[in-house]
Amino acid sequence: MSLNAELRTFYEARQRQIPAEVRAVMQRAGEELEASGQTGRAVTVGTQAPDFTLPSAVGETVTLKGLLAQGPVVLTFYRGAWCPYCNIALRSLQEHHAAITERGAQLIAVSPQIPDESLALTEKHTLAFEVLSDIGSAVAKAYGLAFDLPDDLAAAYDKLGLDLQHVNGGHARTLPLPATYVIGIDGTIQWAFVNNDYTTRAEPTDILAALDALT
Repeated sequence: MSLNAELRTFYEARQRQIPAEVRAVMQRAGEELEASGQTGRAVTVGTQAPDFTLPSAVGETVTLKGLLAQGPVVLTFYRGAWCPYCNIALRSLQEHHAAITERGAQLIAVSPQIPDESLALTEKHTLAFEVLSDIGSAVAKAYGLAFDLPDDLAAAYDKLGLDLQHVNGGHARTLPLPATYVIGIDGTIQWAFVNNDYTTRAEPTDILAALDALT
């Protein structure tokens, strides 16, 4: 089963568990985000990937420049460990991690979570790749991916018990669009996936194909 087929199956089951009024808020927020044109403001193929310096889940400092000195980078942005779609996507990337490294690339995941929350995710899924904390979403903003939740959706997330105020270090309203980039050693974005729908993610097989195209 492809990643997005798995995500669709989960989505259909999940919808039956969420109150109708909350589903309506989520749907309206999704429509507004799509209409905003946010995806069109994201950096894309042929542009220079913005450099960054971010802390990892184990307290190390990681820079994009340093990563590229070792080879191509697969950079993926996700909403957080509280998002079940993100967890499914990260598990799928973990399953393809060996194939990514065999192609000489490094896989890096970035979310607005504080390092302690990212570490919990790393331990839970035994991820073999770096999970970085973009507190305040400065890097997501540089990539054109950051957006603010509308008031009613933020309230709906509160009703669902999601403590974004804590896990995002006081920046509860700002999240990144789901996005994945393949960045060449010269820092140029060679392949990009950006979508305003958080239930849709880059297929690992497409990422591997993009890495193959680099050589």
